[in-house]
Amino acid sequence: MEAIVKTDFNFPGQTGHYVGKVRDVYSINDEYLVMVVSDRISAFDVVLPKGIPFKGQVLNQIAARFLDATADILPNWKIATPDPMVTIGHKCEPFKVEMVIRGYLSGHAWREYKAGKRTICGVEMPEGMVENQKFPQPIITPTTKAAEGHDEDISKEEIIAQGIVSREDYEQLEAYTRAIFQRGTEIAAKMGLILVDTKYEFGKKDGKIYLMDEIHTPDSSRYFYAEGYEERLAAGEKQKQLSKEFVREWLMANGFQGQEGQQVPEMTDEIVNGITERYIELYENIIGEKFEKAEGSDIASRIEKNVTECLNTL
Repeated sequence: MEAIVKTDFNFPGQTGHYVGKVRDVYSINDEYLVMVVSDRISAFDVVLPKGIPFKGQVLNQIAARFLDATADILPNWKIATPDPMVTIGHKCEPFKVEMVIRGYLSGHAWREYKAGKRTICGVEMPEGMVENQKFPQPIITPTTKAAEGHDEDISKEEIIAQGIVSREDYEQLEAYTRAIFQRGTEIAAKMGLILVDTKYEFGKKDGKIYLMDEIHTPDSSRYFYAEGYEERLAAGEKQKQLSKEFVREWLMANGFQGQEGQQVPEMTDEIVNGITERYIELYENIIGEKFEKAEGSDIASRIEKNVTECLNTL
């Protein structure tokens, strides 16, 4: 199985090329973006040395499905998915914040809570909560979108006071965030899942707000299995998760948390194949359909052909 960890395309009208941790984004005539979702995998802000076959396809197809499922709430950047690993869409001017929404006290919010904090991003959290407990209402805990390094927590009032986003636009982003999260929660429930928390990115094009990037994938979201959730919560046990947390747990068990001087443990074929299988399991649980592996021994040529044909129709 071939894993795509690096791309170097030259598409018609290409005016720029950006390499992220997982995505390679090509700008076309400063009007469209070609987003190739590679098979790279990152954890603790480090890109691991081996790619995971079919991971890019899994993420791209989940995101495309959820973009379609929320398109009645607000416009999104997606125009087409010409290849299993590629989305082509509108180029927008991104807002410099990520909208994080949390339905449950988990992850970063729980770590802050456990440390004694009762306010996160200017939002009050109730006393007496336990890890993975549901909030009375979902809370929005935005972060600044850092060009380099870690994103930082920031409050709504700080965002507005610093002029990062206008009050009018920010309140619209909040309303969209709650509506998309509600839709994601309803879809997850039908699959026997709980959408715990997630993040959204928005941008503007021609004065209108668009939803950008991926949504509701296991890389950007945390899911719990609904079955047994209450029992595990009552017993103080870990929840059964559907996210890439299992990768972080494997790294931590092998002495790696992205800190200086630490070595990424050896990624054997067995480990890599195991991660592929887990991503396919994630897809099938979130989408509720069997995952169809894309054909092709020369994936790069397939992508180039599919994307070029699509661009010629725009």
